[in-house]
Amino acid sequence: MTRITRLFDILDYCKERFDSEKIILAGKEGKTWKEYSIAQYVEYSNLVSLGLLTLGIKKDDKIAIISNSMPEWNFLDMGILQIGAINVPIYPTISEADHKYIINHCDAEYVFISGYDMLRRIEKILPECSNIKKVFTMKPMNGYESLYDIIELGRNSVDKIDLDAYKAAVSPDDLATLIYTSGTTGIPKGVMLTHYNIVSNVMGVAHIPPVTDSAKALSYLPLCHIYERMIVYLWQYSGLGIYYAESIVRIADNLREIKPHIMCSVPRLLEKTLDKILDAEKRLKGFSKWVFRKSVELAERYEYDGSNGWFYEFKRSIADKLVYSKWREALGGNMKTVVSGGAAISDRLSRIFICAGIKLHPGYGLTETSPVIAVTTNRAGEYGIGATGGIMAQVEVKIDTDGEILTKGPSLMKGYYKSQELTDEVIDADGWFHTGDLGRIEGGTLLRIIGRKKAFFKNSFGKYVNPLLVENFLRDSSFIDNAMVVGEGEKYTAALIVPNFTMLTQWCKENNVSYTSTYDIIKSEQVISMFKTEINNINKQLSSTEKVSNFTLLEKEWTVDSGELSAALKVKRFVVAEKYKNEIAEMFK
Repeated sequence: MTRITRLFDILDYCKERFDSEKIILAGKEGKTWKEYSIAQYVEYSNLVSLGLLTLGIKKDDKIAIISNSMPEWNFLDMGILQIGAINVPIYPTISEADHKYIINHCDAEYVFISGYDMLRRIEKILPECSNIKKVFTMKPMNGYESLYDIIELGRNSVDKIDLDAYKAAVSPDDLATLIYTSGTTGIPKGVMLTHYNIVSNVMGVAHIPPVTDSAKALSYLPLCHIYERMIVYLWQYSGLGIYYAESIVRIADNLREIKPHIMCSVPRLLEKTLDKILDAEKRLKGFSKWVFRKSVELAERYEYDGSNGWFYEFKRSIADKLVYSKWREALGGNMKTVVSGGAAISDRLSRIFICAGIKLHPGYGLTETSPVIAVTTNRAGEYGIGATGGIMAQVEVKIDTDGEILTKGPSLMKGYYKSQELTDEVIDADGWFHTGDLGRIEGGTLLRIIGRKKAFFKNSFGKYVNPLLVENFLRDSSFIDNAMVVGEGEKYTAALIVPNFTMLTQWCKENNVSYTSTYDIIKSEQVISMFKTEINNINKQLSSTEKVSNFTLLEKEWTVDSGELSAALKVKRFVVAEKYKNEIAEMFK
């Protein structure tokens, strides 16, 4: 059996372990799913490699991909890696300035884009990207050469180029990819990850997915993010059929069509999914409404180790037949596991999903660590409500004197591209990477995240406030879509709040609140009074310094396109603080 030390070794491993006709990748084209077998995946990847070599691509050359997820993304990725070139995936949703910066900074020679929309986003900056030789599209598009033209070049070179010789020249320690961080705090940094950085992470989590190789996986997070990309490599290694969702707005439809067994998500989108599930209560009446509410309350008290006792489990079995089974049906009916990453997940969210028969596997890591440092498993000591799981084998973790999480191991990056100074700032002389996150180790192996070191602030009394903790409690409310807690140097803590307008408009109808716009809603005295009650209830769970004493409701949702959220759906605190500086100042008058 092939020993996997380089990412493209996964292709040979799949050929040896699974039926060559087994479906491994699929994407929606029109109204049908186009599926690709392992044999086709290997064939297309090899042809891409040959085509790129014919084009003149050499080892260590950079190729940028600005595209949404699709099977062609994987063909191109493996095609690049097999010849020792470097894949530079770029978020399609970042600003024009960031696109220009990254393309120039990484010295990319070719760019592959998803289509006309992406072309319009970058065509203005291309004249200022002097290193770019040509732009290709991922799928055929009038007026442009596409990945399939590269594939045809490869077909014509099958007997002319010895691809195995190029593959043999690639070392596990060679650079595989440059991943630019989302830039939540400044200029994007190019994280240098080797083949073995990522391979070690894949192999370190390979035992976790509780599904067989006959299972299907739904992928909807961007492949330009190391979290989803590493997981997709893992799914390929495990022989799962990977189906790429059409878009976030089409996930519900895709879940019903595919009926997947496993998927990756981020807490923010899980919160939205739960809101939609719980919204069903408003359409129920009488006994059905009572059963639904009691089932939710039961789930909110769930303990994963069975410590609630036999009578609780008896009631849970009844709730499962009457309520939880319908929740699972909304996720396609086969969903067994959701891997969660990118941010801390609230205890309430974990309890509800697990109680309903959908196992959550929260994990923790960073782009710089390829990414997983710790992840929950079914092993003793590696699962706990609110924790991020057991520390991975071969990964070392220690807690610094100030509570910061430090780590090192085979998945740690080589450094930041073209920036030894920035690298030295985060990797100390002993090789420990300073994550910037605060945490503690429980029971010797279980890692729990407390907050972000730089996100903490002091109020005017010198007391520290963990805004991320407070924001998690706020987002547990079905009426709150997003929030940012502020109060540096102030007497109390306050919050900018983006309401969940889907839930809020329903509430307005039920309570006879008239409105013609979201602005009318957030200025309604009844709505403000309701939010005061909601926040007062949340404050009961917080310490005196963390309690939210004032808040401002905002009329527009925060999105990646409008700039408040990073591509990983994290709040860009410095952007929000600047954009709403007047509202923040008003809260502390």
